[in-house]
Amino acid sequence: MNTTAFPAPLSRPLKVRLRSFFLMCKPRVNALIVFTALIGMLMALPEVPPLGLLFAGTLGIALVSGAAAAFNCVIEQHIDARMARTRARPLPRGQADARETLLLAILVGGIGLAILYYFANPLTAWLTLATFLGYAVIYTIILKPATPMNIVIGGAAGAMPPLLGWAAIHGTVSDEGLIMFLIIFIWTPPHFWALALYRRKDYAKSGLPMLPITHGEECTRLHILLYTVLLTAVSLLPFTYGMSGWLYLAAAVALNIGFLGYAIGLYRRYSDSLARKTFTFSIVYLSALFAALLVDHYLIF
Repeated sequence: MNTTAFPAPLSRPLKVRLRSFFLMCKPRVNALIVFTALIGMLMALPEVPPLGLLFAGTLGIALVSGAAAAFNCVIEQHIDARMARTRARPLPRGQADARETLLLAILVGGIGLAILYYFANPLTAWLTLATFLGYAVIYTIILKPATPMNIVIGGAAGAMPPLLGWAAIHGTVSDEGLIMFLIIFIWTPPHFWALALYRRKDYAKSGLPMLPITHGEECTRLHILLYTVLLTAVSLLPFTYGMSGWLYLAAAVALNIGFLGYAIGLYRRYSDSLARKTFTFSIVYLSALFAALLVDHYLIF
């Protein structure tokens, strides 16, 4: 057990406290969120959108996303303290003050929403606020401790970034934005369940009703396989709808073969090592799929 004593959070230098807050904004996780939002913006027009609007949309979404992550850290600090994966976060270690973190999250989130409202459009600001509430309140406070299907329902908030990006440029919610939303919505459960499998002992300590804990490994592995099959079909929608061409189709087919290979292997013969590799590949999958969507978009137009 770590017995290292830290100074009282509010007695620490401001620079150190701000760095702790930045870490609670989960920059590594939010990098993928901002990336898919940026793809949504770039997909909205045949040409590159105005740089000022592109910057405002990216910055606003990034700030609100970071604020939601920090709010999540405040709500789950006692759960984080029980888990090896999260106990090193600033709040469980006593390196940050919960009240100060909450105030900073409100400030940062408010600035992000104001940027979106005044420099993008009101629709994007309201959709982003709804996304914040969906993640920070509906998912974190209500769904996550209540049901093993928490990530299926709560995943809607995590799937919003490309739709927000599209709305920031286009000013509307359209079929193309909804297709990108749907891809991430279906991708989220197998991505997260792979993590929950090899971290199942950690989640058992947390008291959260995660699927591997409530229904067992085999059921979780079956769910991963079924959702990956569904994802394969959904990921082809950009091509069948006409928003992408053959380059995207080739990339999607190759990536789906890889993801299905991991999902089938995981279902047939489980190991923590394979679950970890599946989780890692799922991140590569989504990043590469959206990158292919963007490259194909500019090749077409």
